[in-house]
Amino acid sequence: MARIVGAITTSHIPAIGKAIARNLHEDPYWKPFFDGYPPVHRWLAQVQPDVAVVFYNDHGLNFFLDRMPTFAIGAAPEYRNADEGWGIPTVPPLPGDQPLSWHLIERLVGEEFDLTTCQEMLVDHALTIPMALLWPGSGAWPVRTVPICINTVQHPLPSAMRCYKLGQAVGRAIEAYPEDLRVVVIGTGGLSHQLDGERAGFINKAFDVEFMQRLAGDPLWAARYSIAELVELTGTQGIELLMWLAARGALGGEAATVHSNYHIPISNTAAGLMLMERRAA
Repeated sequence: MARIVGAITTSHIPAIGKAIARNLHEDPYWKPFFDGYPPVHRWLAQVQPDVAVVFYNDHGLNFFLDRMPTFAIGAAPEYRNADEGWGIPTVPPLPGDQPLSWHLIERLVGEEFDLTTCQEMLVDHALTIPMALLWPGSGAWPVRTVPICINTVQHPLPSAMRCYKLGQAVGRAIEAYPEDLRVVVIGTGGLSHQLDGERAGFINKAFDVEFMQRLAGDPLWAARYSIAELVELTGTQGIELLMWLAARGALGGEAATVHSNYHIPISNTAAGLMLMERRAA
């Protein structure tokens, strides 16, 4: 049977892609951020996942305001990205895992999640930057990818609890898959930030730190907040922590934080990284 080896949550700020392209890893501004990732690289080299199931949000590349599904899952043979206008180089196509995708789709629909199924799907920086951070310098991606997109743009948004339960359902579906696969679950986005309006530049370090401290052991603490409360606490775009909750839901059971890093600011955003594993029974 397939098994989940762990969960990783990470920011996906577009400026990170430019910093990678310009090799700014040792630049004083960027070094505290990039220094957080080598422990995760070593962990990935040790557990060697076959597939990454990635919860992310689309920023207008594949979906726009006229057609914005609440939840969408990729079932394509590969996933390409495109120039979004940030000056980020495009990456090689990410190979998909269609049999696993269709298994997840069948299981999730069976648990009454209404999904948009995408047999063609462009993926933006919310997916490609985390992949480049976790597997740097990859000529060919060492994992297959199943992208799961959560709407964080067009209201009404799914509740934090609904996203957590989506993750739980994904975790159950992965572990019901009959093939012997090692799966890493990834949640991308955030943390607190607001890009526009009267609170442009807003960062709530206290909430971010508490959220990260509680996510492994007490995810329901954050899942119980309403969307309006989370926007107030984290900023309009800070609502991207919904993907972190989904990833933690997929990990299931009792979990522990293996590694974390928090740094502000990157651009005008709070940047976070977590690696979580299940606690041994």
